[in-house]
Amino acid sequence: MARRAWYFLYFGCPGERLRSSRRAEHPNDDVVGAASSIFHICHSASLRPGEATGILPTSMQTEVFRTLEFDRIVEAVVTCALTPLGAEALARLRPLTDPRAVRAAQAETTEAVRFVAANGPMTLEAPPQLDKTLAALAIEAQPLEPTQLLTLATFLGSVQRVCRSVTTATGGPYPALSAIVRGVATWDHECAEVRTKIDASGAVADDASLELKTIRSRLRKQRHRLRGNLEAYLRGRETARYLQEQVVSERNGRFVLVVRAEHRTAIPGIVHGASSSGASLFLEPLSTVDINNEIVALDEQERAEVRRVLVLLSTAFRHRALDLSRTLRVATDLDVRQARAAFAGVVGGVEATVGDDESLELRDARHPLLMPSVTRRLGIATDTDDRLEPVPVDIIMTPPTRALVITGPNTGGKTVALKTAGLLSLMAQAGLHISAAAGARVPVFRSVFADIGDEQSIAASLSTFSGHVTNIVNMDRCLSVPSLILLDEVGAGTDPIEGGALGCAVVEHFRQRGAHVVVTTHDDALKSYAATTPGVACAAFGFNPETFAPTYRLVYGSAGRSLALEIAGRLGLDPHIIAAAAALRSVRESQLADHLARLDEDRHRLDRQARELDQRQVEQAALLSRLQARETDLDRRERASRAGGNQSLDQRVRAAREEVDEVVRSLRERAAALERVAAEKAGRHETPLSTGDSGALRAAAQAALDTIAEPFRPPVPAATSATGGRPIQIARGVRVTVSTLGVDGEVLSCHGTEAEVEVRGKRVRVPLHTLTTGVARPVAETPRNRVNIHVNEPAGRLDELNLIGSRVDDALERVGKHLDQAAMGEARVVRFIHGHGSGQLRRAIAEFLRAHPLVIRFSSAAPEDGGRAITCAELKD
Repeated sequence: MARRAWYFLYFGCPGERLRSSRRAEHPNDDVVGAASSIFHICHSASLRPGEATGILPTSMQTEVFRTLEFDRIVEAVVTCALTPLGAEALARLRPLTDPRAVRAAQAETTEAVRFVAANGPMTLEAPPQLDKTLAALAIEAQPLEPTQLLTLATFLGSVQRVCRSVTTATGGPYPALSAIVRGVATWDHECAEVRTKIDASGAVADDASLELKTIRSRLRKQRHRLRGNLEAYLRGRETARYLQEQVVSERNGRFVLVVRAEHRTAIPGIVHGASSSGASLFLEPLSTVDINNEIVALDEQERAEVRRVLVLLSTAFRHRALDLSRTLRVATDLDVRQARAAFAGVVGGVEATVGDDESLELRDARHPLLMPSVTRRLGIATDTDDRLEPVPVDIIMTPPTRALVITGPNTGGKTVALKTAGLLSLMAQAGLHISAAAGARVPVFRSVFADIGDEQSIAASLSTFSGHVTNIVNMDRCLSVPSLILLDEVGAGTDPIEGGALGCAVVEHFRQRGAHVVVTTHDDALKSYAATTPGVACAAFGFNPETFAPTYRLVYGSAGRSLALEIAGRLGLDPHIIAAAAALRSVRESQLADHLARLDEDRHRLDRQARELDQRQVEQAALLSRLQARETDLDRRERASRAGGNQSLDQRVRAAREEVDEVVRSLRERAAALERVAAEKAGRHETPLSTGDSGALRAAAQAALDTIAEPFRPPVPAATSATGGRPIQIARGVRVTVSTLGVDGEVLSCHGTEAEVEVRGKRVRVPLHTLTTGVARPVAETPRNRVNIHVNEPAGRLDELNLIGSRVDDALERVGKHLDQAAMGEARVVRFIHGHGSGQLRRAIAEFLRAHPLVIRFSSAAPEDGGRAITCAELKD
């Protein structure tokens, strides 16, 4: 049977690093040696010094990478490279072991993601055969092919363009990228020379050198001359009949005629060969031999001159070997950064935080190789829908928890979760963004172990159980913390009771040694161990309670059920077999299964209630948002209406002013007319104008002004009808009763919320709400006769009120009534005696008098009259 060995990944001790290739340390004049060494650097070590991986290239590491599929992730990242140099460097991508190096690598990837998002992709352009071009440059006096020079110039130009975009980028700063491009050499002159001397088709231009231009000019003339001579043979009547074909051919670099073999001597010349049938001969006429000889010589001169031009162009790059090496390093580093950023976009990756507390928090973690965007890059054909994204899981181990036991039904996602935990940890340590939710935290592991799959091997005499145990033995021997241990179906392959006990002991042993342990199991003993042991978390994959189909969601705190019988039934096993199996379970096993089933039902009910609460919260939030939007809209409409009202009011005011101006103008005209009439009557000694004429004029003007002002007057509040009927509008001439005074009077005028009322020959101003209406009588047109109203004298003095011993509320009520009586009795000054005390009553009376409409002013009495114990109020006339 196929055997898969146990795999572990050992990162080595701190400070252990993969050495980069040696730098060339040759004198500047030794161009060939410098170029050769530097190109060796570019090809064999694309990592910068200090970017050591800390990985020992062992077969066991290769196997653990293959088990966790890290090698496939590297392949996917390589597909994002734009240059062969970047692809070669990324192919050697390995996890780092120094926490500072991991943080720096994560920060560099994040910086590249920010740069690409703000400034667009890095447009590096490199030919697939760039390594051959660089290898040819390392050979002294070896010219590059024209196409190689063109592609090299294009590549170097793209590097310069990206470097300039970094220095002028927006959304910065970008310290790591700026450090890469700082001091990079420029190649404008060399690239311009290449583009000038080599055209787009890859041929050396005639203007590449004066000598080449002269040679090609002579060559064209000689070929034209040769073509004329040969065409004369084709057109000649005497010679054309000896030709096999009416064409000019080329043989061994010389232009010849195709002559029939039987006419060999008809045309003098040199035979350069015959056709395969022997019927035709390739003959060079003697008249064209000299011309052909000259053409051949010119061809040789042209090739030599072209080679000389290509050598000069190539040497221009070769003499700057150190600058070229630096540029290639820059291109490699930039390509590595942009490829990591591009891969982060492919997987929707986020930066992983390297914590000091050894927390492993991967929320909404997704296996990258289950994403259609990654599988398409790798050309992996899948049976599932390409648009189907993986279901995220949460892998969480925070101190003091160092072990996680994952349970659940078969095909529920346990092994995928196990691989996801290991793969994302390796990706994070390699400086890649990981496919998880923001805020992911990972420790830096020095060793990673994975025992996943069937370890059976007939060749090695290993059963499934012995293969697993052998792996665990080697893990224990090679363990170097911090470490991550991944065990699939620990304790399987032997007696369930003993296997469960062994599994618990193995997890506890590695946990006590300080390793992070993630295991999958169906064993009840391990479930009980995880549920009852501090520092060990238990999580189960859920399933649909109706169909038993897996949901692929990991629920923490749940022991889970394996659902072996239910899944077997769903897969088509005979129901009689399933019923027999259920009957063969022991009482304890049945009770445990029933208990777990009830727990699952309770959990499903709680999950359903939680979803309902979440839905209600969402609905309430949406309702609140709609109400806020409606309130905002109402405010906007109110402001718009107020603005429109103000505009309308302005228009009405302007119209009223125009009407007032018209009334004034009319009044002036009529007054001038009256004056003229009065002057005429005075001249004729007639009776002068009466005051009624002028009064009528004034009345008409006043009426016109009142009509204009009427729309601008505030509405008159309605008074309460004495009979409790409909409210009656207060107007001039209406008989009212002042409820606060208990007297009747007549309204003389209204002023806002107050009315001026004539009561017993006195004018008082009272609030409108204190009036009740009687029966209105018309206003007399003639002056009214004076009427004397006799009022009973009030008890006590009107100019003094003793308030000593009264509470504030009672005192203020007495003050108000006394003021009304004093006003009716024509008292002008009233003294309120309140004493000293705490001063509260004095302050309350002062506030009351300050707001009273009948009081002009008030102050404390003179010292000899009682001082601050008495407040004197002066009333209006």
